[in-house]
Amino acid sequence: MLMSPFVNLNRGGRIVQYIRETAACGRTRPGITREPAAGISARIFTTFAILCSSIILSILPNQAIAQNAIASDLSAAALLLEPSANTKEQTWNWHLQNTDIVQSAPAFPAKYSGTNSLNPTGNTKETVSLDLYAGLRLWSGAEAHVDGLMWQGFGLSNTHGVESFPNGDAFKAGTQIPNLAFARLFIQQNIGFGGDTEPIIDSPLTLAGTRDISRLTLTFGRFTPLDIEDQNAYAADAHSQFMSWGLMANLVWDYGQDTIGYGPGFAAQLNQLNWTLSYVIFCMPPYNNFQNIGSNDTGDDQYLIWPARGRWGQFFHSWAMGLELERRYEINDHPGAIRPLAYLNSASVASYHAATALLTAVGPNVDLSLAQRYRYKYGFGLNWEQEVIKNVGVFSRMGWNDGQVQAMQFCDANWVGSLGVSVQGDLWQRPGDTFGLGSVISGATTQQQRYLNAGGLGILAGDGALSYSPEKTVEAYYDVQIFKNSLVSVHLAADYQFVADPAFNSARGPVSVFLGRLHWEINPWT
Repeated sequence: MLMSPFVNLNRGGRIVQYIRETAACGRTRPGITREPAAGISARIFTTFAILCSSIILSILPNQAIAQNAIASDLSAAALLLEPSANTKEQTWNWHLQNTDIVQSAPAFPAKYSGTNSLNPTGNTKETVSLDLYAGLRLWSGAEAHVDGLMWQGFGLSNTHGVESFPNGDAFKAGTQIPNLAFARLFIQQNIGFGGDTEPIIDSPLTLAGTRDISRLTLTFGRFTPLDIEDQNAYAADAHSQFMSWGLMANLVWDYGQDTIGYGPGFAAQLNQLNWTLSYVIFCMPPYNNFQNIGSNDTGDDQYLIWPARGRWGQFFHSWAMGLELERRYEINDHPGAIRPLAYLNSASVASYHAATALLTAVGPNVDLSLAQRYRYKYGFGLNWEQEVIKNVGVFSRMGWNDGQVQAMQFCDANWVGSLGVSVQGDLWQRPGDTFGLGSVISGATTQQQRYLNAGGLGILAGDGALSYSPEKTVEAYYDVQIFKNSLVSVHLAADYQFVADPAFNSARGPVSVFLGRLHWEINPWT
């Protein structure tokens, strides 16, 4: 699992968001065939996209609110387009960040445990990540970016046992020895359509300058779908915001990634003043993310990760795509956004029905590859954020997927809902601090419940049996800015999470998880 290191400033018309942020400073096997199920999935996917585009562009928000938002954005743009040190066109930049997280879960009650269970006797683990970002302007409208990542450490119980896993920096590729990767390596081309422009500030994955608000942005290379879609101003980055997976991303989106959250892909974004339509497609690995080292790695990981690992899936059969419409608006000068999402995946996976039949007939050690076929999986999500008053914002995510086949890459949830609030410390004369409180509830389809109860393993779930109940998580954190100057900022955070019915199992828990986070970054151009 990964987090996006920045709020996506590649979307047009985000002038108010810009002011606020500046002020606050996802094994093929011979003979596998495809299960015929494509038509209905594709039609549902397309219909959803058309409906979302028509309804949200026309209705949300109402005409008066939209006109006020546009007028406000244009007025702000006129002020911001004056040259400044932060918006002059950059030729190159670099940034550095380090995040260290300690996580601890004391002993908790459990009637039984299985292969993928959270350890009921208690355990403490740590994770370390270090990113060196660099960007270079190539030609007009084109940028190249690289993110060199070093990571070390483990999630609790090797990142198993909780669906909304507590640590967003706990990859499935846990390691005692630091591993290295080119997490991101991509080229981005912006094609402007003329008209009004907006400033783009310097960030780890953007070069400062100005761009046409009306534009098409194309990104090709190695990155993550979360760089483009499912963004949220209050809950998207485990380095500085909520740490739980369910509060930093949509749990039901089985997006294209390798074991650490990245992969080769392509994205297209059509940006306008108050909306953005984005599309992503990524290569899928040839096998499920059920183990730790190398279990879910794509072919490019043979060259871009040390130690080398991974294998290419069949290009025309192993892929993951997503379509999102972001609609930005204002209510009484308070910015908000709503983002419906639809996704469609193709991968070699077993259906829960076939896998359960094998487990029942043979036992938990059966080779489930006998049930694998190339199958489709689809789902929908909704992401919302709204500033309520200055320095206080609320957010929510909801999602659903068909839940008929094994999860491929992210987690096992088939439906999810989350709600939270984020409060900036300006309210108590601590402008660099943030307090957050959020909750997540997620569950599984009847088909997956039967699979887990028969002893099946998921990406995160697998207690050997199941007493089903939806998983519930509440998270609270306080992030303290302990030092900041024009070059360096340092933050400490304390985080508590309460998890009831972990991995959908009422026979285990509840669990308390305590986390501490140290985060520092160097931003030479801020």
